[in-house]
Amino acid sequence: MTDEYFMTEALRLADEAAAEGEVPVGCVITLGEKVVGTGRNRRELGKNALAHAEIEAIHNACNTLGGWRLWQCTLYVTLEPCPMCAGAIINARIPRVVYGAKDPKAGCCGTLTDLFALPFNHKPTVESGCMEEACTKRLTEFFRRLRQKNAPAEDVSAP
Repeated sequence: MTDEYFMTEALRLADEAAAEGEVPVGCVITLGEKVVGTGRNRRELGKNALAHAEIEAIHNACNTLGGWRLWQCTLYVTLEPCPMCAGAIINARIPRVVYGAKDPKAGCCGTLTDLFALPFNHKPTVESGCMEEACTKRLTEFFRRLRQKNAPAEDVSAP
């Protein structure tokens, strides 16, 4: 199986998040060719700032594998990890991260900053741009629809 195969799974989770009104981010963690953890954004639904796709997937993978060290896993996520998620990736000892869309506002794998370049005891390798166009399109369309929904109605009574 390829990186694109697992990113397609992450995109499916992102679509589920969007259908619930969440920012469309999905995450899959694999051990070899087996999916051991999945997650999607649930911040709005759960009213929880920690409910990011990566955090949910890491939690799920730790439960599946029976331990907190995910040292043989790969994490696939549709959006570049934020500082919290990058920290969780470091702490879970995930050796490889593959992401789709860059995040110019919070991306911590090279776009805004690179937490993995700091002298922590664990340094994941990062591959960016996997299915970038599809990942970016999901986000762009979600925020376009959100802006349209929240736009003030036109005043039709004005001459």
